[in-house]
Amino acid sequence: MEKKHRIRRSTEFKKAYSRGKNYWNRNFTLYVKKNDLNYTRFGIVVTKKLGKAVVRNKIKRRVREINKELLSYIHEGYDIVLIPKKNTVDLSFEELKKSVEHIYNLAGILKR
Repeated sequence: MEKKHRIRRSTEFKKAYSRGKNYWNRNFTLYVKKNDLNYTRFGIVVTKKLGKAVVRNKIKRRVREINKELLSYIHEGYDIVLIPKKNTVDLSFEELKKSVEHIYNLAGILKR
């Protein structure tokens, strides 16, 4: 995924938390905020509650890949922050993908 599609600064994360709308399901918490750009940006926050660095990085890699696959189906102009919950550690890639699609549908940001 290109760098322009990433949320990197803590101030941008804080804006998404405070001004964005939140959604949740069994596996994720999602914050969505409109931005003034022509593209969507993603942020992934994995807390230390989920495990050691190897586990946290594995979850981030999987979620990044899912976002890369779904990027063409997501409306432009949003800041999206995904926070995985504890049970995402045990899920397969396909189950993670279904869960991300589900929460994006709840938020109404998927085009299909």
